[in-house]
Amino acid sequence: MSRDFLMRDAAETHRLLDAMREVCDPLADTVIEELFARGQVASANALMKHLVAHVSLDQEQMPEPLRSYFVRSGRLPEWVDPALLDEGQAMFNRCGPLMVVGLVCAALPTCYAGAQGVQVLHLTARMEKDVLRRVVETAQMVVDVMSPEGLAPEGRGLRDAQKVRLMHAAVRYLVRGSGRWDPAWGQPVNQEDMAGTLFTFSVVTLRALVRLGYTPTRREAQAYYHAWRVVGFLMGVDERLLPEHVDDGDVLADLIFSRVFAPSEEGQAMTRVLVERLDHLLPGHLFEGASATLIRYLVGDDTAELLALPRTEGGSRLLEPLRALGRMMEEGSEGGGVMARVFELFGRKLLESIVWVGRRGEGDRSPFYIPATLRESWRVGAEEGQPVGAA
Repeated sequence: MSRDFLMRDAAETHRLLDAMREVCDPLADTVIEELFARGQVASANALMKHLVAHVSLDQEQMPEPLRSYFVRSGRLPEWVDPALLDEGQAMFNRCGPLMVVGLVCAALPTCYAGAQGVQVLHLTARMEKDVLRRVVETAQMVVDVMSPEGLAPEGRGLRDAQKVRLMHAAVRYLVRGSGRWDPAWGQPVNQEDMAGTLFTFSVVTLRALVRLGYTPTRREAQAYYHAWRVVGFLMGVDERLLPEHVDDGDVLADLIFSRVFAPSEEGQAMTRVLVERLDHLLPGHLFEGASATLIRYLVGDDTAELLALPRTEGGSRLLEPLRALGRMMEEGSEGGGVMARVFELFGRKLLESIVWVGRRGEGDRSPFYIPATLRESWRVGAEEGQPVGAA
């Protein structure tokens, strides 16, 4: 879907997106339905716990229909550009701490502005009850898919995408059967909402990066977007909602956001909890009260108002000198400067806090893991020979 088509045939695009609200993921949904029909949910849960704790799996010993699912869902699209994918992952290597700020303070809040899609998170009660766990899990997936070789045949990122896709199908099955889902919201975790969420990880994060003081080149932006386009394919997003070029992704993202953004008590509640937990995570008094202001700065005032984000005087005092300094030094033309380095420090502190929360794992869950190459690039400490988060 190109920008020309989107702008020329807006009515047709809206009709497609209307239809996509009633479409989910036939491959993953069929697997979950068969597991429930066969009474194999317990064994499937045991397998998923194993996959959470261990990246590798033995497909030969896996029961159907899971075996077929992992084979079929693990194939990269025919249109993947390996060189561009590598470049997108390399950009994440260079900008990881800034990307983490964009993820936590722009991508996640943007998701909460979708008044219908956010109902799934509300009904599963994950965000209010365990916001830190969700932040850690999301950050781990992003690190895994964007690490070198993360989407290789046995890559951690590939396995994450397959697991999350299957978990989305399980959530759909359970939410539909809960009696609490309003059909007016469309299907739970439907194609339009999945595409909108994917765009928060690509388009929204790239936009946040610019506001944080680092302006990617066109090649960098296309490479990073391409990497997430591949992830979207692996997670079952309809290819019609995966435009090839980042500029087209920008247009489609804004069109989807214009359709799904609205104020909701659930989205506002989740945003409040996120701000509270971020203020708790960040060390010392340097960034005290900055979380709400930083989120507002990255998502923009219109989205911030939908989320009922307060305006905090302390946070504004922190951000305005940074913006002024960036303008004085003519930042934003290419690459990053002083402003980007300051926010990189912020991102490193946030990343270290996420690592600290996830350092012991939970139950069968592995500790938060960062590959050695990224750990060295981001200067996130760990004992010699251990992944970050290892006990």
